[in-house]
Amino acid sequence: MEQSNLSESLKKLEIIADWFENQEEVDVEKGLEKVKEGVELIKTSRSRLQEIENEFEDVKKELEEETSKNEKE
Repeated sequence: MEQSNLSESLKKLEIIADWFENQEEVDVEKGLEKVKEGVELIKTSRSRLQEIENEFEDVKKELEEETSKNEKE
């Protein structure tokens, strides 16, 4: 599965939010479509954020191990 671009997802969510804000009268069908799209973007963004957090933790652990190793030498 291709990694999602977090910035792109956030921009799309902003576009959806702007769409709702700029509607004088929301078409219920179109609104539902936008909500579903937003939910999918949020799920994808949360998943990508978790992946990024895990990557940061791996890098931090690696750095701590390297620092500990160097201090013992």
